[in-house]
Amino acid sequence: MNPTGNTILITGGGSGIGAALAHRLHDAGNTVIVTGRRQAALDETIAGRDRMHAATLDVDDPAAIEDFARRIVADHPALNVLVNNAGIMKLEDAATRRDLTDAEATIVTNLLGPIRLTNALVDHLATQPGSAIVNLTSGLAFVPLTAAPTYSATKAAIHSYTVSLRRVLAGKVEVIEIAPPGVQTTLTPGQETRPGYMPLDAFADEVMALWTDDLESGEILVERVRPLRNAEADHRFAETVVQLNETAERARRGG
Repeated sequence: MNPTGNTILITGGGSGIGAALAHRLHDAGNTVIVTGRRQAALDETIAGRDRMHAATLDVDDPAAIEDFARRIVADHPALNVLVNNAGIMKLEDAATRRDLTDAEATIVTNLLGPIRLTNALVDHLATQPGSAIVNLTSGLAFVPLTAAPTYSATKAAIHSYTVSLRRVLAGKVEVIEIAPPGVQTTLTPGQETRPGYMPLDAFADEVMALWTDDLESGEILVERVRPLRNAEADHRFAETVVQLNETAERARRGG
């Protein structure tokens, strides 16, 4: 994927990583469309920027996704890049029987949402020059946070789905995975200022520095996430699970 001259759709573009990447991709010379549930947040993302557009979408609604895909292709026929970024994260205690409402919502948003939107747009993308699908996963796809087991599982699933897409779409659509570490966003309460998490601007800047048109691995990995991404290959998986979860627990307690 050439980092400039594209028409890019970013889900979850009203805040956090989605908004930060939207601004940087726009600065790099792309037309950018941000989508999400809240129009006010989307309007804030695009404020004062030509070639940025906003359109609301609830990625939990299959019918809305199909209608949205038809409208966005009609309005922006040059659309050639989809960035699946929208996601939610809920802390859960899987040690006891519990209400699974949060777990089920996480699966719908984080897993079914990207699969459905990709499915709705893949035929169009395959006809476009320089096309790409970019999936945001997480370092937790490789080493789970046990306080967020469903979130971690959905990111592992999207990692696997991305690998499959990369193979079946080879020669038609480039498929890229961005796996963030813990980043200072509003994904969970208190995370925006939590010590030890990567500042959002630093993360977005490093991603853009790594985003080149000869991305051989198909993965964009900032330095902070590599210990998680490589834990199993480096035979450090068991100890990394313990270390990650102990560190995260201390951070949540403010220790």
